[in-house]
Amino acid sequence: MNLDPQDFVVHDVSRFPMCVFRASAATPGYALQWEKEIDALMRHGAPFVVVYASLEAGESHDDRKHRAMWLKQNKTELGVVCKALISVEPDPARRAAVADQGKTAVKAFGIPHEAVATLDEATALAARLTRMSDTTGVATHARQT
Repeated sequence: MNLDPQDFVVHDVSRFPMCVFRASAATPGYALQWEKEIDALMRHGAPFVVVYASLEAGESHDDRKHRAMWLKQNKTELGVVCKALISVEPDPARRAAVADQGKTAVKAFGIPHEAVATLDEATALAARLTRMSDTTGVATHARQT
């Protein structure tokens, strides 16, 4: 199964296995489209990461609740193919805060989280995590800060 970038609104999959979350698409009610896209990525079956290049977007309470419930219900299946969530934050202090927030998400949803300074670092980390998964079946990684 090939991924058609035209089928994705919330994620830019043109650089798969690096899927970049489009903060501009996180408008109220987007969670159903997000779920459809994550389902498609899981059915695709190849390891991937989700990169959050912009951390400025707000999310409605209903969307956050919908995604949280979906993630809890599907965390095992998602964890097989989603090797990490990677947040890009250039400012060191804000990056440390994002990394701390990520720890909470890891506990809740089981998907590793990394915070890096640049999109280039995210790209390199995504390649390493998905390549390691392809060759060993298990992703292991070192923290990038």
